[in-house]
Amino acid sequence: MSIITLTTDFGLKDHFVGALKGKILSEYREATIVDISHDIDLFNVPEASYIIGAAYSSFPQGTVHLIGVDCELTKECSHIAMLWNGHYFICADNGILSILTQKIVPEKIVEINIHSRLPEGSSDMDVFVTVACHLAKGGLLNVIGKEITEIKEINELQAVAADDNKSIKGYVIYIDHFGNCVTNITKKLVKDIAKGRDFDITFSTKSIKSLKKGYSDFTVNERFSLKDYEGEKLAIFNEAGFLEIAIYRSNPLTVGTAKTLLGLKFRDVVNVVFRAP
Repeated sequence: MSIITLTTDFGLKDHFVGALKGKILSEYREATIVDISHDIDLFNVPEASYIIGAAYSSFPQGTVHLIGVDCELTKECSHIAMLWNGHYFICADNGILSILTQKIVPEKIVEINIHSRLPEGSSDMDVFVTVACHLAKGGLLNVIGKEITEIKEINELQAVAADDNKSIKGYVIYIDHFGNCVTNITKKLVKDIAKGRDFDITFSTKSIKSLKKGYSDFTVNERFSLKDYEGEKLAIFNEAGFLEIAIYRSNPLTVGTAKTLLGLKFRDVVNVVFRAP
């Protein structure tokens, strides 16, 4: 049974998500549809890119990932389908796949060209549904598009090391349900540049001196329990491999969050500053 995942900024108040699922099932009743998220901030390409990058590997190879964020077809923005690391991705060529393609070269990318084959008045989502069902049934990419070798990138999704390798500059690209702030700085990049050096994580006028192995990685003894550390700031590399700034046991109604207590917001600069060996 083939899997089609959905990632959109449609929200759940309106009929859009339900209608999208209905269109998929009308074309391919045997499809298994899985929601990744429908709460992406409106037109927020970096956030959608992080979400799909963090989630896709939990699915078996051959899964088709339909991404409906900022997907309107224009002269400047085509529709694409990509085979990458054994998974298919369908989206607009707006940089949304930048996080993926900076890690592994795609196996094949096509610019979708079936728009004129669909009934008059078909929407962008109708195109995506047709392509998704075609691929989920085992169809080939060449049937629905012309092969291309490059796609658009967005620079804010890529952290940059200083020329002297003394620091890395990144940005907050996602704030999750717990108020944790995820940056675009990867564990691999830090390891490659650090060469064994320790480092500080700095943002605004604040800093974090050490990296935690997990959210509960605090010293517990007769004097201090984990509860004593509630509200403490921390930094970890999350499961997706990105540097994340958080508050232990964060809660917007009680303890607070990294967003509220540390003042971090989307696109804020975060630096990793390496100490002298």
